[in-house]
Amino acid sequence: MTLFRKIRKDLIKKGQLKRYFLYAIGEILLVMIGISLAFQLDNWNEDRVKKNTEISYYKNIQDQIVEDRGLIVGLVNFNKTYMEQFEYAAKIVGMNDRTKMDTLGIIVSNLTQYSDFDRQGNIYETMVNSGEVKILRNHDIVNGLRLLEEKYLYINRMENIHYDAMMNYVIPAVNPNLKLAKAQIMKPDALYTYEFQNLVLSLIQIMTEKDKVYNEALDIIESVTGLIEKEETNENQFL
Repeated sequence: MTLFRKIRKDLIKKGQLKRYFLYAIGEILLVMIGISLAFQLDNWNEDRVKKNTEISYYKNIQDQIVEDRGLIVGLVNFNKTYMEQFEYAAKIVGMNDRTKMDTLGIIVSNLTQYSDFDRQGNIYETMVNSGEVKILRNHDIVNGLRLLEEKYLYINRMENIHYDAMMNYVIPAVNPNLKLAKAQIMKPDALYTYEFQNLVLSLIQIMTEKDKVYNEALDIIESVTGLIEKEETNENQFL
């Protein structure tokens, strides 16, 4: 600034007013450019802070849904294993195959087994209530989380239906006719009926629907994690 003042004084003393005005305009432009650059730097820093916060949220979301994915994959395998058993049991009963009564007894003792995800945490709802959702600028990720939450709610609903069916229908049908400790059928005529076969088939329908919604949730998790990984990759390239 001292240098600028000295130059202005020299120009005035020498009567070079035209050059003085040109110099003054240049000095004003220089100051304006400096202020503009300062604003841009501030905006850039603010954007960087917001982006770092956004990426941090994405990583936390990714960690949670990847954990969910592991749980759901386990439930898919669990559900499918018992569903195959129950389909075999329905076939034994339908054919009235008494030679496989021991096998049927083992499977019937497993009718109380059911997969239970029971996810209580709601990622999307929590973000909306806290206002954190405004930080996430990738609308595809936000929409994916909303869809995933809907699937989680449906999973929990189907698991509740399965539990109610087990408690209200399966256990009353099994307990009087099966010695659970040995998985031994005590009253074959009560189990080799179309009514009992219908009960088993009803469970299979519930489990089939559960398998469908489990896999739909896995597809959404795969999509959202892919979008998050893309955001993280873009961030690393920017750095």
